[in-house]
Amino acid sequence: MDRCPWCSDDPIYQSYHDLEWGVPEWDGRALWEKLILDGFQAGLSWITILKKRDNFRAAFDGFDPANIAGWGEDHVHRLLQDKGIIRHRGKIEATITNAQAYLDLGGADAFRDMMWGYVGGVPLVGGYDHQADVPTSSPLSTQISKDLKKAGFKFCGPTIVYAWMEACGLFNNHLTSCHRYAAFTIAAAPEDQH
Repeated sequence: MDRCPWCSDDPIYQSYHDLEWGVPEWDGRALWEKLILDGFQAGLSWITILKKRDNFRAAFDGFDPANIAGWGEDHVHRLLQDKGIIRHRGKIEATITNAQAYLDLGGADAFRDMMWGYVGGVPLVGGYDHQADVPTSSPLSTQISKDLKKAGFKFCGPTIVYAWMEACGLFNNHLTSCHRYAAFTIAAAPEDQH
């Protein structure tokens, strides 16, 4: 079975690639969670985040923005002691700030509509034949990054946003030779999500 080469032979990576990566995500809270995890991934490999994802979900109260938005220094201190996650003060504090920004935007539906609005509600298709041809950012990821920062988000630079767009299915960047490419090329928004 042909897969995108970045998922290597690791069963965790392969499962993520086959079942999650590039699948259009329509839940606004899940979109936010994935953006947070992509921010934690900055400077690290994605497999590190995947292996710790359940720990992150437990440590961050199921990534409930309404709860996280009210956290203070005591929560930051607790998380800095949690060996099950990436213990980076800036990224932890950014998660709290990003929860506040997410709520200020209007929550799940507003965040979903804003993000999917950038692509007109239909996944963009890269159509790349080789991994070396896939960029790490784009003018669109740069624009989304600027807009998120203007809204108060942190750890959401153009490269993070581009990886997030790929992961959440806003951008189908499965290689043309990948067995998942065709499935997501024809993917479109459910009618009730427009």
